[in-house]
Amino acid sequence: MLTSQRKRLILEQLAREGQVLSKALSAQFAVSEDTIRRDLRELAAEGELQRVHGGALPASGATATFAERQSLRLDSKKRVAQKGAELILPGQVVMIDGGTTTAELITFLPPDLHITVVTHSPSIALALVEHPCIDVILIGGKLFKHSVVTTGTAAIEGISAIHADLFFMGVTGLHAEAGLTTGDYEEASVKRAFSRRAAETIVLASAEKINAASSYVIGDLSMVNTVVVEEEADAGLVAALEKAGVVVVKAD
Repeated sequence: MLTSQRKRLILEQLAREGQVLSKALSAQFAVSEDTIRRDLRELAAEGELQRVHGGALPASGATATFAERQSLRLDSKKRVAQKGAELILPGQVVMIDGGTTTAELITFLPPDLHITVVTHSPSIALALVEHPCIDVILIGGKLFKHSVVTTGTAAIEGISAIHADLFFMGVTGLHAEAGLTTGDYEEASVKRAFSRRAAETIVLASAEKINAASSYVIGDLSMVNTVVVEEEADAGLVAALEKAGVVVVKAD
């Protein structure tokens, strides 16, 4: 079998099963584990999958540039964002992570909603400037241009001074085994800092994040309280979330 054929079959199996194991692939294709590891390494370099210990998981499409992600699965983002907005109550302090799905979230906030939004996203802060009833606290720090958010020690120190009701966490991957992941090490640290300061952490899981993984772990599934998914979300992941004690809310 040609290498290209084997890689294609690996990707097909990965899409079908949600993960592949090096040892099992070695036996399946009658080649060495070193050969399989080389295949996985090359596919990972092409952005086709995310390597993990012992095998690989689907790579998240949510690690593209901010501009590219704005149009990625936009309908899915709008559906989960609209449902997520319904979880916000008047008078709350709401932390909102940067990202294209959370950018959709704020478009569904009613004009008469009185809340305080805490964010490290200049884009979200600016988008709320014209909202008549929302106070905005912008967390400072070093600007990470890929995601248009602030990171670093200054950001984490600013976050530590706040007690919030809700934190809408942005992730690039949500997977039963890999947990919550993102594409940048510093961003993962800031997300954990936000989550520690909120009574409830919510993830808006649009379609491109489901059963996918990125390089940097934010935490396991039990780190979040609520996940908003689409009605047709993968049943296996929903079961894993519920087993971890997470409330799963389905968008219409």
